[in-house]
Amino acid sequence: MAKKRPTFKMYSYGEYSKWDRESRDIPKILDFNTEIDAKIGTEFGYVLHIKNGKGETIDFKIDHPPFTDDEGKIRPPFTGEQFIRTNDFEFYLGDCIWDPLEDKLGKWELTTFYQGKVVAHKIFMLKKTGKTT
Repeated sequence: MAKKRPTFKMYSYGEYSKWDRESRDIPKILDFNTEIDAKIGTEFGYVLHIKNGKGETIDFKIDHPPFTDDEGKIRPPFTGEQFIRTNDFEFYLGDCIWDPLEDKLGKWELTTFYQGKVVAHKIFMLKKTGKTT
């Protein structure tokens, strides 16, 4: 019997509670939005629900505004891969805003790939609105 092909469904995107990278828990959605009020510490991204993918790997890429590393070089997009541990798996792809804020403003494009094909994609605009909450 042929193995079922994994299915991918984005079920939330926007601003999230702080994510503990050491935990398997997905952060909680705070606001469904693609325009993010940029403040230091703001977490944003999306969550995918993946079914029938146990043992497979997905790749991801985060394209971001041009900012420099400690040596003054422009940072390339963030890339990586995630092993799917179960047949009912949640995957969070996102980032958290850090100092200096000004070079993080603008377009952030988050993409997840399975076998070279895009299975999820979302563009976030980080803006400094001046709102205080």
